[in-house]
Amino acid sequence: MSDQYASLGEARNNHSITDLSQPLASGTGWMKFVGIMSIIQGALTALTIVGILFAWLPIWIGVLVMQSAGAVERASQTGDAAALKEGLSKLRTYFVIQGVLWLVMFGIFALYIIFFGAMMATVLKNGGFPH
Repeated sequence: MSDQYASLGEARNNHSITDLSQPLASGTGWMKFVGIMSIIQGALTALTIVGILFAWLPIWIGVLVMQSAGAVERASQTGDAAALKEGLSKLRTYFVIQGVLWLVMFGIFALYIIFFGAMMATVLKNGGFPH
């Protein structure tokens, strides 16, 4: 199965902005879908008492993805290098936010394991569960 895009070793140096943005521009429909769903998720999360503290994150993520999709689409249609740079910058921010969220989640999970492991060790040390 061959790739429709040239590998880095075979890449031409004279790509136009339209050519460079085409692979990402072909996925802007999905990017907009993910952005809208993230905004909806944030709005639904904001309806809960605790969720209102964190609802801004999915809304921000959704807005970033929507802005990125629009900028990449604009770059693909007009050949605007600044629009492509803006779209890629927004996409980079999206991935940084997602990465930080994953690291926070792993940290919370590790604390959860430590806490409940210590609790189980204490229960077993004291002779098991009370009857």
